[in-house]
Amino acid sequence: MNNDKLSNRLKIVGDFVSQNSRILDVGSDHAYLPINLLKNGKISYAIAGEVVDGPYQSAVANVKSQGLSDKIDVRLANGLEAFTEEDDIDTITIAGMGGSLISQILDAGKEKLHSIDNLVLQPNNSERNLRIWLQENGFLIVDEVILEENEKIYEVIFSKHGESNLNETQIEFGPFLNQEKSPVFKKKWTRELEKQNKILKNLRENSQDSHRVKEIEAKIQFIEENL
Repeated sequence: MNNDKLSNRLKIVGDFVSQNSRILDVGSDHAYLPINLLKNGKISYAIAGEVVDGPYQSAVANVKSQGLSDKIDVRLANGLEAFTEEDDIDTITIAGMGGSLISQILDAGKEKLHSIDNLVLQPNNSERNLRIWLQENGFLIVDEVILEENEKIYEVIFSKHGESNLNETQIEFGPFLNQEKSPVFKKKWTRELEKQNKILKNLRENSQDSHRVKEIEAKIQFIEENL
């Protein structure tokens, strides 16, 4: 990846960022996303946050090589500790982590989220856990995208402050994704269905745990009903 061309996954994250935003990109790695958004006139300022020294140094070097050190502040910090109220950040992007880890990051700094207008989140897994956290902490999912890239399937969740009351189906499959049922959505859940059927077969052959069998049977039925 280079600074001028983002992966499709990061491009969609960037598409959800509003014009002239001031963003904190948590786990920014090489700072590809903020560099790209600044060079394309999408944002006015960014903090690229990194908790690991190696990626932090890479981001510092990358931002400097692009001549953007006055517009992108690279900070070695854990999660939302990377920004203060004086930074006037209005958007937080977090991409390429598990949904449970993203939830933990947001939860650890949730007292700072009152000043944030938009959350653009790209979990690699555990999307369900992230949707639950958002709902329980006063965030409304306003859009979602599912995509496949390099044989992996990703979801991007765009959220704002607001009350929501997602049902179990919406939490599991995504309130927008489940409505659209795109080919990628169907591919993801067909894969999951195959996985659960293998687990069920193994349980029936090798286990006396009837409760677990019923649990997997219920999950299979739930997926089938929503495909």
